[in-house]
Amino acid sequence: MSLEQRQSARKILRAKAMLIMDGAPPVAARTIDVGTAGMSVLVAEPVQAGKQGKVLFELFYDGKPNILEARVGVSHCIISSAGFKVGLSFARLDMAVSSAISKFMR
Repeated sequence: MSLEQRQSARKILRAKAMLIMDGAPPVAARTIDVGTAGMSVLVAEPVQAGKQGKVLFELFYDGKPNILEARVGVSHCIISSAGFKVGLSFARLDMAVSSAISKFMR
């Protein structure tokens, strides 16, 4: 049994996303959940832990869908029945993105 390593609450988020790791082409992804410190996405190919990049994802708030962009670091990548689950930690989160995620979390 594994211990929960997340430092903040997460909320389920099922939306389209794009993962763009530094020096690599964009990869289509689906979000799993999001929180103020990070998020999880599902991708077709594994991503190496420790890599840096950015994620673009759709978040519905203020009555409409919005595309958000955030710098991320890969904390882990594990195989699942639907692909690879990638844990992402936000780095230098923009105030507007942080505010949007906080609104979504309420």
